Amino acid sequence: MRNPLLRGVILAVLASATFFSAAHAEDKLIRVGFNPGPYKEQFQQGVAPYLEKKGYKVEYKDFSDGIQVNDAVSRGDIEANIMQHPVYLKSVNERLGIDNVGIVQVPTPPMGLYGGKLKTLDTPKPGTVISVPNQAPNEYRAALVLQSLGWLKIRADSDPATFSQKFISENPYKIVLKEMDNAQQVRALPDVDYGLIQGNFAVSSGMKLNSALKLEQPTSQFINVVTVAGKNKNAAFAKDIIAGYHSDEFKNYIRTHQQYEGYLQPDYLK
Repeated sequence: MRNPLLRGVILAVLASATFFSAAHAEDKLIRVGFNPGPYKEQFQQGVAPYLEKKGYKVEYKDFSDGIQVNDAVSRGDIEANIMQHPVYLKSVNERLGIDNVGIVQVPTPPMGLYGGKLKTLDTPKPGTVISVPNQAPNEYRAALVLQSLGWLKIRADSDPATFSQKFISENPYKIVLKEMDNAQQVRALPDVDYGLIQGNFAVSSGMKLNSALKLEQPTSQFINVVTVAGKNKNAAFAKDIIAGYHSDEFKNYIRTHQQYEGYLQPDYLK
């Protein structure tokens, strides 16, 4: 081209268009983090197709614990995670000094009491050993299940986010609550009398919810949520994730797959 000025203008326009296209493509990338459980499959099968139709590319990241996956959201290493209920989210926010928020509930398998050495719900003998998660909010859930059985009582002023065994006001059967990493509880069942195991770890290990001797009572505070950084709660991708879960496609997916029977369900699925 003989006109240097015109050539420069064209090159600048092309460069600008390329940059805009790359930035736009980057905006359409959603990286989602998971812990073990059913939430990845739910998202892949029920939500991702909706998002892909809107032009998004979805990447999946696996994490071994709840601290790492929340830190990754806060730092912007991933856009969202799907693995926790609001009580646990609040406790991690306080621990890390971050501001992650839940934007939409997802179908969640309940915590259950599963048989280890003992296979029936007989009156516990003194010294009965029950494994419980070593995280305050989930140990609180475990204590609620035992309270519903009449096996112990917890103080009315117990805070789920900071719960510990000191908040157990009555333990007439002298039950031993053995705290352990929740990812190890299924493997450890043969070594304890019972295990109070979070639903996601139970089903990801091949256990059936209907094999539990007792399931926790449905409560919205323990239904898991999609989590994003607080600054992104009104971002376009966050709104589209919410729309994906509320879509007919997702509702149909959950209702036509038997493995989700018995899950704690969000209001939009009731």
